[in-house]
Amino acid sequence: MILPIYLYGQAALRKPTEDVVPGEMDVKELLANMQETLTAAEGCGLAAPQVGLSKRIFIVDGTELGEDYPDCVDFKQAFLNPEIIEESEETVSYSEGCLSLPGISENVVRPETITIRYQDADFNWKEETFSGFKARIVQHEYDHLEGHVFTDRISPIRRQFVKGKLTNIAKGKTTARYRCKR
Repeated sequence: MILPIYLYGQAALRKPTEDVVPGEMDVKELLANMQETLTAAEGCGLAAPQVGLSKRIFIVDGTELGEDYPDCVDFKQAFLNPEIIEESEETVSYSEGCLSLPGISENVVRPETITIRYQDADFNWKEETFSGFKARIVQHEYDHLEGHVFTDRISPIRRQFVKGKLTNIAKGKTTARYRCKR
């Protein structure tokens, strides 16, 4: 089932999330719905707050990015209860966008490499290190679990430039090509 994507201005996007506990919800059904939603919206990542759930869950799907980022071809997985446990000192700046902020893209500086501890869809603990564009996708979605959006990470002057666009999104004066909750 395709879920509505919450747009900037919705309180769910600013609320820090809670851990997912085995048995409290049908996690596999939620993940399937999130994947269907992500595919329909043509994105590369989706966090639970973006569909109105204050839970520590996000998915990534870099398969469509494979032509530009070959390491993302098979990058499709779910992250439950994640925690970034290490970040490289080396950083990289790259333009980011977000399904919750349609029409806005800005350069964001992020660590080049991260190590993350998380549970998979069966609640098995894993630890992985990601670099490059994979690391960027994971960090972007992880930010949603902390109540942040990518514009929180841009310079104050750039934030002033996008302030009007953010206000328009929050007021419902923007369009998106996917189902939204304004």
